[in-house]
Amino acid sequence: MTTLFIADLHLSADRPDITNCFLQFMANETADIDALYVLGDLFEMWIGDDDNSPFHQQVKHAFKQLTDSGIPCFFIHGNRDFLIGKRFSQETGVQLLNEHTVIDLYGTPTLILHGDTLCVQDIDYQRYRKKVHNRFIQWLFMCLPLNRRLKIGAKMRGSSSENNQRKDADIMDVDATAVLDMLQAYQVNHMIHGHTHRPNVHQLDVNGQAATRTVLGDWYDHGSVLVITPESSELQTRQFG
Repeated sequence: MTTLFIADLHLSADRPDITNCFLQFMANETADIDALYVLGDLFEMWIGDDDNSPFHQQVKHAFKQLTDSGIPCFFIHGNRDFLIGKRFSQETGVQLLNEHTVIDLYGTPTLILHGDTLCVQDIDYQRYRKKVHNRFIQWLFMCLPLNRRLKIGAKMRGSSSENNQRKDADIMDVDATAVLDMLQAYQVNHMIHGHTHRPNVHQLDVNGQAATRTVLGDWYDHGSVLVITPESSELQTRQFG
């Protein structure tokens, strides 16, 4: 009995080393698991389900093989791929979850999320997030031709990287109070998220009760997988090549 969690792969055609590691992971490590959870930023950029590039088809095929084998796969949107929608779900069999979802993880109620909603000190990002998650703005964007959306997405990705380089690293991390507030709001003592690219297991105190916040790693230099069984929880790495 094993459940796997991954996040922040930032897959793109420009990084075949990451893609190959992901495809090997999907082919070799998911055969007998109970479920796979992808907690956002699977792709470096997703501008709509109608982008049927060979690269995207390759990734979607890996998920379809998994779900066709009877193993459930769940996805929570990240800040890079929040436009993944119903068509992607239908083509892959991947089930889309709410941005904050509580699951029963071998008897432990666990809150899973991408993690960007916890970074409340990054005011500029939270304003941007509110804007791009507006359904009307998303509809307007999706009305544009695919090539136009690709250009806009590339420009926004470049601007985001430049802005992040100018920000203090602590501002882009989660806010401790926001973490405690969310654990209390959902009445859980276990949280799993990505987004910050700071893999770690944090032990917390929530109103006198022990709590755990597990942060998934990114896939920039090596793969990162959280492996959970009824008896254990371990952050593991996977080497490229």
